[in-house]
Amino acid sequence: MAEIDLAPARRVGVPDPPSRDTARRVLARLRNGLLGLAGFAVLVVLWQIMAVSRIVGDGLLPRPDEVFGVIWSGLGTGLANDVLISSRRVVVWVSIGIVAAVPVGFLLGWFPLVRAMLNPLVNFFRALPPIALVPLVIVYFGIGEPARGIILMYAAFFATVVIVFEGIAGIEDKYVRAAQTLGAGRAEVLTKIVLPFSVPHILTAARVSLGIGWASLVAAELVAAQDGLGAVIQNAGNFLDIPRVYAGIILIGFCALVMDALIRLLSARLVRWQDRGSR
Repeated sequence: MAEIDLAPARRVGVPDPPSRDTARRVLARLRNGLLGLAGFAVLVVLWQIMAVSRIVGDGLLPRPDEVFGVIWSGLGTGLANDVLISSRRVVVWVSIGIVAAVPVGFLLGWFPLVRAMLNPLVNFFRALPPIALVPLVIVYFGIGEPARGIILMYAAFFATVVIVFEGIAGIEDKYVRAAQTLGAGRAEVLTKIVLPFSVPHILTAARVSLGIGWASLVAAELVAAQDGLGAVIQNAGNFLDIPRVYAGIILIGFCALVMDALIRLLSARLVRWQDRGSR
């Protein structure tokens, strides 16, 4: 007699149970995380080889252990405070820039007349580097904290406007027409269709703007800053303290990486309905 297989047969077309799907996502994220760490490990090895072989020049390229030693010792002697100050500046002023930019992006994406009138201006100012505005900012706003914040806010504002505008302008007409067919007015279309579809683009704008904010941090802290990672880099450069310059650069990149990861986690929570593929 043939042996009977009592195991339940897997039906074609039936999706995997939620537990298996969750396990796959966790394994995929773990794999991506390990690959990311491997990329950093390769970079550190190449850095070590270049430093030891003195390709760049005698003493001009410190070894990784020297730089990480500066970071480790510096975090207990004021460097941690610089990290907190710079993080607060970026988060507060970039957030202000994003909040101010989202309504402008909506106007450009939703109203063709406004888009035709303001889009050239947005593209003009978006091309101006924040560091070029430092002299004017000092003249108009002085050398206090608001002056540094204006530069960060400026850097975030126009990037957010462009991303939100492109996201809203790219909403497919079929969704709008379907809502109008069901009797939705202009306000309902805006709140029930446009706003939900714009959330992923706003979160993307936040990621991009935070990156631009960290990239503009040194320019912002050119305005007579006595603390912050930008000030650390400038002061170290004035005294040719190359390891400390590298330490400041690495800490800026690390802070930006952490903030980007947090926004990605928030995005995964808020836009579960959207198929974003593998992260």
